[in-house]
Amino acid sequence: MKSSLLWVTLAVSLGFVLVAGYQWNDDGEERVLVNNKCKCVTVTSKFVPSKDNPEEEVLERNIRIIVPLKSRQNISDPTSPLRTNFVYRMTELCKKCDPVEIELGGETYQAQQSTSCNEPETCYTYNRDKCYTTTIPFVYQGETKQIQAALTPASCYAD
Repeated sequence: MKSSLLWVTLAVSLGFVLVAGYQWNDDGEERVLVNNKCKCVTVTSKFVPSKDNPEEEVLERNIRIIVPLKSRQNISDPTSPLRTNFVYRMTELCKKCDPVEIELGGETYQAQQSTSCNEPETCYTYNRDKCYTTTIPFVYQGETKQIQAALTPASCYAD
């Protein structure tokens, strides 16, 4: 099942339309292919009857984008200018950098969908799984010190 989902995700990210006949557990539900919290994008897909041939099913892709209008160019700096340019590329949204085990010819291999995993990702909002900090002035007993403050405390400190 993991390898089937990997191939469907790869095909969707490249813009292919798949037709029925592909082995998929068809329970009529949408499958979440991408949930990119960094860019506020969710991509889902499900098989639906074809408009041209009702006997055939095609893969329908739904893309939900929430544009954070008060997002800063540098999300860790509250004084940076507001972001006015938002770029969404399917290949970047669908990249999966975590290795997945797949079985080919009776042997198990580690596969990684993307080759661009070392490039930094531009986030439009906080990824709640990542620790963000900023430097703030802290006054204590008349003395001002610059200290690091957590912008996402839940992901910065262990339980």
